[in-house]
Amino acid sequence: MNQAAAVPELELFTDFVCPWCYLGNAALSQLASEMPIKITRTPFPLHPSTPPEGLLLSELLAGRDFSAIHQRLNAEMDKLELPYGERRYTYNSRLAQELALWADTQAEGRPLDALLYQAYFVHDRNIAKIEVLLPLVEQAGLDAAAAQQVLQTRSFSAQVDAAWQRARSFGISGVPTFVYGGYGSSGYMQVQQLRDFIQFVQEKQSQPH
Repeated sequence: MNQAAAVPELELFTDFVCPWCYLGNAALSQLASEMPIKITRTPFPLHPSTPPEGLLLSELLAGRDFSAIHQRLNAEMDKLELPYGERRYTYNSRLAQELALWADTQAEGRPLDALLYQAYFVHDRNIAKIEVLLPLVEQAGLDAAAAQQVLQTRSFSAQVDAAWQRARSFGISGVPTFVYGGYGSSGYMQVQQLRDFIQFVQEKQSQPH
């Protein structure tokens, strides 16, 4: 099959508490509504040592212009018509990542990702708590009892460990990172930049070796 005609398969390394990942996931979803692409979302440990109760963003971003960062992020979210609210904390996303990988194994599980992002970025919910996660499972139309067992037994912990190791093996140190055809791009890309990235890789792949 002609490589240029193949459906692009993009891998997004992401974390549910990363605002640029929230944007990157939305940009990818918009692109997927405009052209045929296959998307794999792989969890990344952005702040894995965050305590279960969360950490104030003012502590996490100490010494940085907090208001300017939010102003820039909110402007980008407005461009994509993404909802957002006021956030004071960052939270530990490990359980949410385990839940998302479980959802990938379920029929119609993909909408859960958007709900996990929104729980944090719109409603400032602590996604380290099972009682926060389970209503999202129900909202996504998935089996809440099965999800509760996954979270309580940590049956997808090894899968998240493997995903984190995959990121390390690629040398990824920040997210969002987009990987396609052996090429990677770190940092948020708007929809047109994603199109350009796909075209760049396809042109490289079509060149004689």
